[in-house]
Amino acid sequence: MEIVSSSVYVGPNVYSRQPMIRLTLDLHRRAGIPVRDYAEALLPPLLRELPTLSHALTETGAPLLPRLREAPDCHLGELLAHVALALQIRAGAPSDGAFTRPSAEADCVEVLYGYESREVGLEAGEVAREIILDLIAPEEGADAAAIAEEIEDFDSFAGRRALGPSALALVHAAEARDIPWTRLNEASMIQVGQGKYAKRIEAALSSQTSHIAVEIASDKELCTKLLHDLGLPVPRQVFVRDAEDAIDAAKDIGYPVVVKPVDGNHGRGVAVNLTADEEVAAAYERAAEEGSGGVVVESMILGDDHRLFVVNGELVAAARRMPGHVVGDGKSTIAALVDVVNQDPRRGVGHENMLTRLELDEAADALLREKGYTHETVPADGEVVYLRKTANISTGGTAIDVTDVIHPDNKLMAERAIRGVGLDIGGVDFLTSDITRSFRETGGAICEINAGPGMRMHIAPSEGKSRDVGGKVMEMLFPAGTPSRIPIAALTGTNGKTTTARMLAHVLKMAGHVVGQTSTDAVYIDGNVTVRGDMTGPVAASMVLRDPSVDMAVLETARGGIVRAGLGYRYCDVGAVLNVTSDHLGLGGVDTLEELATVKRLVVEVAKDCAVLNADDEQTLKMAAFTEAREICYVTRRPDHPLVREHIRLGQPAVVLEQGLNGDQIVIYLNGAQVPLIWTHLIPATLEGKALHNVENAMFAAAMAHALGLTLDQIRNGLRTFDNTFYQSPGRMNVYDEHGFRVILDYGHNEAAVGAMVDLVERLQPLGKRIICATCPGDRRDEDVRAIADKIAGHFDHYICHSDDDPRGRTADEVPEMIKARLIEQGVDPERIEVVPREEDSIDTALHMARPQDLVLIFCEGITRSWKRIIYFNPVEKPEPVAPETLVAASGFDVPEGYRIVSDERGVRIAPLD
Repeated sequence: MEIVSSSVYVGPNVYSRQPMIRLTLDLHRRAGIPVRDYAEALLPPLLRELPTLSHALTETGAPLLPRLREAPDCHLGELLAHVALALQIRAGAPSDGAFTRPSAEADCVEVLYGYESREVGLEAGEVAREIILDLIAPEEGADAAAIAEEIEDFDSFAGRRALGPSALALVHAAEARDIPWTRLNEASMIQVGQGKYAKRIEAALSSQTSHIAVEIASDKELCTKLLHDLGLPVPRQVFVRDAEDAIDAAKDIGYPVVVKPVDGNHGRGVAVNLTADEEVAAAYERAAEEGSGGVVVESMILGDDHRLFVVNGELVAAARRMPGHVVGDGKSTIAALVDVVNQDPRRGVGHENMLTRLELDEAADALLREKGYTHETVPADGEVVYLRKTANISTGGTAIDVTDVIHPDNKLMAERAIRGVGLDIGGVDFLTSDITRSFRETGGAICEINAGPGMRMHIAPSEGKSRDVGGKVMEMLFPAGTPSRIPIAALTGTNGKTTTARMLAHVLKMAGHVVGQTSTDAVYIDGNVTVRGDMTGPVAASMVLRDPSVDMAVLETARGGIVRAGLGYRYCDVGAVLNVTSDHLGLGGVDTLEELATVKRLVVEVAKDCAVLNADDEQTLKMAAFTEAREICYVTRRPDHPLVREHIRLGQPAVVLEQGLNGDQIVIYLNGAQVPLIWTHLIPATLEGKALHNVENAMFAAAMAHALGLTLDQIRNGLRTFDNTFYQSPGRMNVYDEHGFRVILDYGHNEAAVGAMVDLVERLQPLGKRIICATCPGDRRDEDVRAIADKIAGHFDHYICHSDDDPRGRTADEVPEMIKARLIEQGVDPERIEVVPREEDSIDTALHMARPQDLVLIFCEGITRSWKRIIYFNPVEKPEPVAPETLVAASGFDVPEGYRIVSDERGVRIAPLD
């Protein structure tokens, strides 16, 4: 049983709407053997170590256990998925969803399960495989104790990487409020919100937390003085520089005293209830080791330790804390009682769980020695034996919620203290004998202010009501009615998506927005290149959504990114699918047009407000049944499209290309009303309306822009100022006319894209020859190469066939030779076909061949390199000028009787013969 490959989906994907891990599991000789055949060896130890398996559900919602015990089609891959999930739940990295899918590989199965942390999820899959093998093949594995040890090792691994309880509380609070979040590091720093609305938070330190307030809270001497000056109750405190000073300060204050570092936290280096000089001296040394800013001695305030949690100036939780302890039963030793306490599943190492494991370390031994106890002492029934002097949860303490009974004076005191320090989120350590009575009566006092206070004791107190402190933090960061998300427009399709994304980004920018755009060539922030390369996957989407300047996102989403890693966003506001035609088939497990449509459909499946669909494309038209968007906007070149006409009659939106006496016009239908938008010849990128594929791209950009809330004038302005120059839309129908002949450069690399450019050439009706440089990526199927040749056959006077730089598994001349062979099959004269394998040489050949009024269409892979070759072209031999009479004759123009053709510096015209 071997994991042969793995994929991590970071957002909605073709399998699920949640992040998933997919493992391709080769079952080898165990393929076809059901789990029930191994049930006796597998289930008892698994249920003992991973009890959540007993409550697990199958993909259909049925109980898992009966299926494991009885179903003939339940294989080991399905069990592995659920074990991987159970391991994560046990380790405090909860997720859900576990199922399998058939694999194209023999004896293999696709295993899928949810995850919270990428590294933890992948490790869970590997550990699940090892455990199952150890149980079904004991000669290869280990005994039950070794399996338990494997699981404990995984717990430790996950504990170092999974989000801690406080971070999980914040994440759950964000999800409950539909606030997007992203983990930023292997610790617990997360980003909540997107783009310009994003905030960052780690534990209870937020991007709004004042640095100087944190400094004040960390400086115990300064903080105490500040609170004292505000009239708040604090102990008497003295800053000391050595052990002798500490003893003098203790005597001056009066025993008992507390010694602690000026800048400590989590109770480290704090010694309380000191009553002798030697205790103070020893405590000073420990405090000096833990801190870096000095040591303070302060008066000991008698009473219980309370943590008061304040958010945005309001007390939201209060807990009474008890130091780590055990309670005797009259029979068990202290060591045995500690073991029993540590069996509580809420206890873990450090901060990984809601409670921390008790430790019989030097600090515990010192307290036991004070009582004359050892680890083997048997305390009396009901006797409380403390193992720590301080009540920190991080050292094994427990907490009892007292939020509902705190006295108003104590509540107001805590709120004033945190506001006085200047913290947005803070914890007040408050000592009092009775939290229900005013500090003025009990003599209670503040012993410490905490920046970034822990949330564990309030989220899951040992006793009492759980408090949604994470929710209160989220409500502070994003008050009701304030946005946390930026509008996302996502689009996909076989052809046109890059140009449409650029058009839409330009329209939005012209309307005053800061746009983050992903594309096949780069990530753009406000029109500036951030990262070059094919950036159409979830990594690029994450770059845009994290950028603090972006207020609109335009995400080109390609098939490859979806198949490899899913989407980089949970949902989009506007999703569009432009078309689905044959391209990349046979790659990434996508073999048919229907499968390709299923992949691309994901973009509109997660659209929230509007799904924009091409009504002229059968595959995209079918997608309307799968979207839950509030509205569907159809785009069509056919004014008489029956489905669209009915859609319009029902008051739904559509963008239609309509013909008029003055040309074609893009029209938007809103609530049944016809609203003219723009004549196509006014859009520079359409070459006066002749480039119909760019007309359609403009229609999609208009539909999406309107769905995002732009006005019609803003859309018109954007479309009128977007053209197809190399600098605005590199590699997409870039035109160069400076050589006396026209050159069009395009990145088209599939049948539909090539066909659109051939159609454009026909509409342009060049007066001279038509020359084409043709290519096809090497990883396309043979039938795809032939389909491209079919599209260009018969439309050009000369064909130059070349290869991409990377032939992708083929020989350098294989693709161009295939194109040539197909052209000949289609009746093209072999004398008019050349094979020039290198792209640069192919372009040079075409440029040297061209004469005035010719048109050269170049399909290329290296866009920038090819464009430079075109604009810097300088032929050694200048072509002979073509006689104007020849050009006029070629155009079909009849020279009137008595007139002649004149050509001079003023141009070409007709003039009388005399």
